[in-house]
Amino acid sequence: MPENDTSQPVPIERLRESAVDTLTQHFARDNIAVNELEARLDAVYSASTVEQIQSITADLPALRSGTAVQQNHAPSARIISAAEVPARTMQVAIMSGSDRKGAWVPGRRHYAYALMGGAGLDFREARLGPGVTEVTVMVAMGGAEIIVPPDIAVHTSGFAFMGGIDTVDQAGPDNDPTASVLKINAYALMGGVEISVRLPGETSRDAKRRRKLERKQRKLERAKRE
Repeated sequence: MPENDTSQPVPIERLRESAVDTLTQHFARDNIAVNELEARLDAVYSASTVEQIQSITADLPALRSGTAVQQNHAPSARIISAAEVPARTMQVAIMSGSDRKGAWVPGRRHYAYALMGGAGLDFREARLGPGVTEVTVMVAMGGAEIIVPPDIAVHTSGFAFMGGIDTVDQAGPDNDPTASVLKINAYALMGGVEISVRLPGETSRDAKRRRKLERKQRKLERAKRE
């Protein structure tokens, strides 16, 4: 067969995209390891015929319906009117734990304190007002975990003494005056604050796997364009 099948370019590209999606789903379900995923993705992008692409996924088991991994994610943070947002909210954990998750409403200024305890702040389904929501987290001999969705702007700053802070900064929607912005100030004394980006329902392990896969796909796409 000819090296490049130009008679049906659109079907081949659609089949290539479908093969990448299939491999992504199998990887997410631990049907294939990361090294095997990388090898198969390389083969998909270098394949030049329909038969070559089909052969790359032919030995994989059929995926059950309704289990597709979403590659495009709708915004998870639900914006509410400014009138619905309280001026201040607070959570305190003293030798205990305090979690905020689900469809909770943080105030324009939210304060979280953890003394020999743990505080959790999950903003993936939080109902946020337009503009800036300022979050101040202070931990002493304790810890705090902050989870933010990938579709809103996040700006972080902090100070740690005999402790650590994992910060995240990301841009939000361009030119959208109604967009929500999270400004996180973290302070840790002999403790730690971890800020991570996850999709709704996503575990820490799943997030690491997704980011690694996304980096691999971007690398392959750049190599293909070159």
